Amino acid sequence: MKILAAGCIHSNSTLIESLAEQAEKENVDLVVLCGDLTYGEQSTDNIIGPFVRKSKKVALVPGNHETVATAEFLAKKYGAVNLHGYHLKHENIDGTGTVGFFGCGGANIGLFQLPEDEIFYTLYKAHKGVKDAAKRIMVTHVHPKDTMIEQFSDFVKGSHGVRKAIDVLKPDLLLCSHVHEASGLEETVGTTRVINVSKVGKVIEV
Repeated sequence: MKILAAGCIHSNSTLIESLAEQAEKENVDLVVLCGDLTYGEQSTDNIIGPFVRKSKKVALVPGNHETVATAEFLAKKYGAVNLHGYHLKHENIDGTGTVGFFGCGGANIGLFQLPEDEIFYTLYKAHKGVKDAAKRIMVTHVHPKDTMIEQFSDFVKGSHGVRKAIDVLKPDLLLCSHVHEASGLEETVGTTRVINVSKVGKVIEV
C-alpha cells in the first residue's frame, strides 16, 4: 500500500493542488491529512476536492485550527473518511494482510483543544477496530510527548495522551504534524516509527 501523508496545509489551494498532482503521479492508494486543514476555519474551499478529482481516497483528522464538526463536514461532502475516533481498513492485494488506520485530531494547544485523557480515550476506542490488522497506523495532529519533535518548539509541547497511546497500543507507525519546524522528522518511540509529515507531503509504503 502506498500513502501520501501531509499536514498543516492551512487552506493553501496552490499547495493542495500540488499534493493532488503528487498523489496522482505516485499512484497512491490513500491520501492521509494530519490536521490543520484550514487556518482558523476561515475557509474550507478546495481542500479535499482536488484529491477527489484525481480519484484519490482521502482520510483525515482535524487539527487545532478546525473543529471535529468541520472535519466531519468535509468528510461527508467529499466521501472522505474522518478518522477522529474511527478506523479505516485497507486489504493489500499482494496478500500481506490488512493495513488499519485509526486516529484522533485536535491538540493540547491552539484554537480547538482536547484534554489529554480525551485524546488517549479517542485513540483507544478507534484502535479496537484495527487491533488485529497486520499493520496498524495511528493518525494524529499533535505529536507525542518526550520526543525529538518536541525539541523544535519552545511552546508547542507534545501530548501525554498520544504518548500513552503509543506505549499502550504499540502501533507500527504514527503520522502527525503540528510542529512546522520539525516537518519531515522521523524517529522511533518504543517500537513505533513516528513521522512528522510536512505540508509538502511524504510518500510512504506499508
